Amino acid sequence: MPDIQIERQHQLGLPAARAVARKLMQKVEQDFGMECRYDEGEARDTARFGRAGVDGSVEVSADTFRLEATLGMLFANFGDEIQRRPAASLDKLLGTAAPAAGDA
Repeated sequence: MPDIQIERQHQLGLPAARAVARKLMQKVEQDFGMECRYDEGEARDTARFGRAGVDGSVEVSADTFRLEATLGMLFANFGDEIQRRPAASLDKLLGTAAPAAGDA
């Protein structure tokens, strides 16, 4: 089970959501030193990211972003803070406020 789960609904359509996802992956690479790989699909894209102690993915569709990450022991105690940063970045890129009752 992933340690971090973030899901956001949107109305961008896949081409615009793809652009947002690529910006998010650039931010993840810069902020966390992750290596990212982005694979486009016909109806859904998948981005994978990782480094020592963290690995995860972002699934992007025409109406949903879903980020899941598993943290190693070194990062497990910082899960809440680690979750807040990509959630805030995604909300900023989408131009939305964070949900009041959690991220998932």
